[in-house]
Amino acid sequence: MRGRPKSKKHGNGAAALWLLLPLLVLTVLKTNLLPQVARYSIVGSSPSAASGDEMAGGVDATKVYNQPNQIATTSREADSSVSNSDGATPVGSKLSCNFSDHQSNTCTMQGDLRIHGKSATVYVVSASTYRPENSTIKLRPYARKWEDQVMLLVREVTVRRSNLPAGGADAPPECSVRHDVPAVIFSTGGYNRNFFHVMTDVIIPLYLTAREYNGRVQLLATDYEPKWIAKYKSILAALSAYPVIDMDSDEDAVRCFPSARVGLESHKELGIVPGLSRNGYTMTSFREFIRSAYSLQRPRAAPLSRSSGGPKPRLVLILRRNSRQLKNEADAIAAATEVGFDVVPAGPDDVSDLERFSAVVNSCDVLMGVHGAGLANMLFLPDNATVVQIIPWGELKWPCRHSFGEPVAPMGLRYLEYEATADETTLNETYPRDHAVFTDPMSVHRQGFDKVWNIFINGQHIILDIKRFRGFVEQLYRATTTENVG
Repeated sequence: MRGRPKSKKHGNGAAALWLLLPLLVLTVLKTNLLPQVARYSIVGSSPSAASGDEMAGGVDATKVYNQPNQIATTSREADSSVSNSDGATPVGSKLSCNFSDHQSNTCTMQGDLRIHGKSATVYVVSASTYRPENSTIKLRPYARKWEDQVMLLVREVTVRRSNLPAGGADAPPECSVRHDVPAVIFSTGGYNRNFFHVMTDVIIPLYLTAREYNGRVQLLATDYEPKWIAKYKSILAALSAYPVIDMDSDEDAVRCFPSARVGLESHKELGIVPGLSRNGYTMTSFREFIRSAYSLQRPRAAPLSRSSGGPKPRLVLILRRNSRQLKNEADAIAAATEVGFDVVPAGPDDVSDLERFSAVVNSCDVLMGVHGAGLANMLFLPDNATVVQIIPWGELKWPCRHSFGEPVAPMGLRYLEYEATADETTLNETYPRDHAVFTDPMSVHRQGFDKVWNIFINGQHIILDIKRFRGFVEQLYRATTTENVG
């Protein structure tokens, strides 16, 4: 992890807000971008430069238009949503935008819709009720709208109400391709190299937004990164029967769709609020979808017998290579193995291959790791498996639980945590034991998140007390096994 951009927005106000974290329920931990309290996170890496790399809250932007059929047609292409039908366009275009949601801004529309990818413009064509004074809406289709710094790395999409008559500055472009399925526009920018954020900010929101179409939907991506698309190809293919369109390099194509969504529905960090889902989706249904997308064979973990001499419970240990490393990981692996676990060490190279690693995690009964993005791989665990979060020193229990403790139960998983003591941190190599870092960690918090970040988040590694850790792992082993063969 490298340094993150400086912000002038931190100070006494941020320090005060930090003390109110338990009341805000908004913080998630992130790496390499300094979080603003209640706005950023501790888990992640800095947004890639390559990945990018007002409307008041509660605005009702619904407009109804009349329009004749103005759609050009093309022949159908293999593996595409292009239509060779010149069926009539609906006699009205409708546009509705929601800018009041905390997670993301979204617009939905139907009728005569024309998307010009090169300019990132969506034209909603009106036959008679066009109003030039209220014709343009701009939004960034990424579900983390409260983080100003990362949103600047997301390409802005313009939704433009456009007059139908040809000619003039406000005339919409003619369609060159007609699609017969809805469109969903999203961004692969932002924190696109951090698994926690990919799941929280893109994949779960994509599921909430596009799953209802059962594959009959065309995904269009801004800030398009081929490596990102390739990495998550199984999920994208399960959501859409058609290849994702790169809006940024879509030449001068003007694509017509019967309906579209710009931006993604999003509820919370690494989770879904069923009551907010238009289709009643849950994290249980999302994990079933993930298991299907990756053809994972194990839906549920059953306790194994401690006395049968059969297979051992499997524990996958996520190993970090930047901040918050387990400095004595070999001793930790040995201790867990001696207790009775079949330990699977997983470093950055292992976790990067999702096609393979998803199956590895699904074969395990326990996923363990120091607080960080790798814990989001819990999504691949079978139901009834256990997530163990190792919490670094520094009064970080609440924010760590918010990131990776609270999401566990709705997934049908169990949660345990191992909180490092003052004897289990490399901060002992930097600060004397009578320093406030050890005697009064909250005084460091009161100095603002800069201090918290540099000292407790990005400035320490973990050296486990192996005797203490072994006792914890013995309890974990008993909790995941049974005396009975059945």
